[in-house]
Amino acid sequence: MSLMEVRNLKKYFKVPTGTNHAVDDVSFTIERGETLGVVGESGCGKSTLGRTMIRLQEATDGQILLGGKDITHVHGKELKSVRERMQIVFQDPYSSLNPRLRIESTIMEPLKRSGRFPGKEALKEETNRLMELVGVDERLRRSFPHELDGGRRQRVGIARALALNPEFIVCDEPVSALDVSIQAQVLNLLMDLQEQTGVAYMFVTHDLSVVRHISNHICVMYLGQLVEKAPKEELFARTLHPYTKALLSAIPSTDLAHPMQRMHLKGEITSPINPEPGCRFSTRCPFAAEGCKQPQKLTEVEKNHFVSCCRVKEIQ
Repeated sequence: MSLMEVRNLKKYFKVPTGTNHAVDDVSFTIERGETLGVVGESGCGKSTLGRTMIRLQEATDGQILLGGKDITHVHGKELKSVRERMQIVFQDPYSSLNPRLRIESTIMEPLKRSGRFPGKEALKEETNRLMELVGVDERLRRSFPHELDGGRRQRVGIARALALNPEFIVCDEPVSALDVSIQAQVLNLLMDLQEQTGVAYMFVTHDLSVVRHISNHICVMYLGQLVEKAPKEELFARTLHPYTKALLSAIPSTDLAHPMQRMHLKGEITSPINPEPGCRFSTRCPFAAEGCKQPQKLTEVEKNHFVSCCRVKEIQ
């Protein structure tokens, strides 16, 4: 049984000009101890998908299953229990921390609320363990967030997410606001923690080189929909959807002898507000045809390799 399963998940927002289809009919599974990478341009619905999965936002339609149990509409004590099993690491390590709380108090807060640790000594001991686990020096426990650099602040955010031993964590672009050298440290920390605790991740990012380093499987999103889904090695070895090919061609390369052939996209981006039923990438796709105006379905083209494109077999 999969740890997390999303079935035909939808999240719409009412706006003055209509309905914004932020997440539209998305389905996938995440196994225990694995990482699913979700990539796409800014505004494609990656973060909204993650927040909806852990119930920070209510789904418009579809199902969210945790360990086989439908948690889409749970409330009250049941929701509190579910949220202890799912956590999130936010993109901005500064704005996600309370500037008035010291680091020790920030990590201790979920421990207090859970009621699992009776007495101050037990709380302090567990807080110290978490700080050591993520590599935050004990001397910093009385510091405030503004006194730390970005890397240390993100480590504090990770410690807070790990406080209640969750089974699943949404990593919402956790390294995009950090320097490149710090990015590598945080990515390696997340991978080490996964090996130690068996936690599963959904890693949201726009950087394919990052997702290649950390993920087991990858989903590519475009304007609220999945356009390609495959194991990491398969996706990079045999890219099938034109949008994924364009994303891969944008990865910087240091190989001067074999420079990357850029795939330049032209045309207007389709509006996610009241979109037409056809392929949302067709206005920018160099292979678009009349059939692209019809609804597209995520189809298994090869083993465990799913693509939402009616012309995929013609353009391979």
